[in-house]
Amino acid sequence: MTEILLPILIIGGIGLIAGAGLAIASALMAVPTNETYEKIRECLPGANCGACGFTGCDGYAAALAEGETTQSGLCAPGGADVTKQIAALLGVEADSSKRKIAVIHCIGRQDNNAETKMNYHGTKSCRTAKQLYGGDNACPDGCIGLGDCRKFCPFEAITMEHGSPVVHKELCKGCGMCVESCPKNLISLEECGATYTVRCRSHLKGAACVKICKTSCIGCGLCVKACEQGAVAIENFCATIDSSKCTACGKCKEACKRKAIALQ
Repeated sequence: MTEILLPILIIGGIGLIAGAGLAIASALMAVPTNETYEKIRECLPGANCGACGFTGCDGYAAALAEGETTQSGLCAPGGADVTKQIAALLGVEADSSKRKIAVIHCIGRQDNNAETKMNYHGTKSCRTAKQLYGGDNACPDGCIGLGDCRKFCPFEAITMEHGSPVVHKELCKGCGMCVESCPKNLISLEECGATYTVRCRSHLKGAACVKICKTSCIGCGLCVKACEQGAVAIENFCATIDSSKCTACGKCKEACKRKAIALQ
């Protein structure tokens, strides 16, 4: 009997000593928790999109808690509610910046408005297709239409309709993941509101644009003349609209014969 009990007692004693040692070590080496960090982290949605400029939600929460930044409105997915919660925790005034959404500046693929230069059979990736041959769109600045923006959107705010990406404003959080994913730089984040935008970024001259796309901007300048607010300008053969000046009167859209201008 002694031969059985002795080993059990020895092993049990070693276990107790080891456990006590680990308990003491954990108490001595414990990293103090930052309560402010924990509370801020609970407010953040956990999308880890990086739109705030930090390494995900953890990085943004740490920066706020440690005083690296006091900007409470950097979390695009969280919106105004999260901004207010963070501001309250930090004891600062909430940022008043408006909500932003993604805007796609090409509608050439809708209803086959743009010509195609070839049939593509390969990896369904805009970035891959661009590296191989530039995409099947005859417009060198046009949408490739293989849906990288849809795949990268963590909120399922983008769908592909008739080969063209469409942003659903009610779902878009303005995280910017789609902006980074587009190899043609056709997506931008703009303040959500009743303003007009140019759905084209072609920099070809007018005659060349007309041959390859029915809805391309040809830089004719009719929209510039129609805008009484000075919100429209022509840059490198393509119109742009300054949303801060746009009053949504719609005169630029009426003037555009190419139907390249639409309400945001």
